[in-house]
Amino acid sequence: MIAIISDVHGNFEALKEVLRKIDNLNISEIFCLGDVVGYYSQVNECCNELRKRNVKCVMGNHDWYMVANSFCQRSQSVNDCLKYQRQIITKENKNWLASFPVIRNEYGISMVHGSWTNPIDDYFEPNEKYFEKINGNYFISGHCHFQRLEIYKNKIYCNPGSVGQPRDNNNKAAFATFDGKNFKLHRVEYNIEKVGKLMEKAGFNGYYYGCLYTGNNKLCWRNNV
Repeated sequence: MIAIISDVHGNFEALKEVLRKIDNLNISEIFCLGDVVGYYSQVNECCNELRKRNVKCVMGNHDWYMVANSFCQRSQSVNDCLKYQRQIITKENKNWLASFPVIRNEYGISMVHGSWTNPIDDYFEPNEKYFEKINGNYFISGHCHFQRLEIYKNKIYCNPGSVGQPRDNNNKAAFATFDGKNFKLHRVEYNIEKVGKLMEKAGFNGYYYGCLYTGNNKLCWRNNV
């Protein structure tokens, strides 16, 4: 059985609890669907832990902003966080992010961050007609921070949700597992208060982390960041 995580976004408190849960399951390997960095302050801790565990990742849009020294055209708050993270991320971790492919095919699953039209930065509405055009039977992506499982006639799509910033009105960190035939969705509580204190220490007010308490970031969702 494998575990699938996505959209960690520098939230090490959430990642620790997700990995603790995964360690209690019969997991052979962990995959990450991108956006290890972005938003929250513990980018090196997240990178270091995933590197130590040899987690296989795909490139997310925030990872790309970091390695390309680029910025998000849709959100100033994203860019504020990127500016801070660029000052603290280690060279080793930045190089690791740069090594991510945009798509993986493992265990019979096609893995991207965004969509199969634009693997790094695309929001799409999964439906049976969409996947009819793509070879394969199992598909997973992240990016939208909404946990989702769609079972069609011959194909299955799963979004494991976000570890670091859920937006589906559930503030628990999200991930998924796959047993070779079926996906299972999981949620885990973590210390949100500590994330807020760390963000305050890094110079960010509640505007940048308040959505963690509700699991509902309407502004981010509306602006597709």
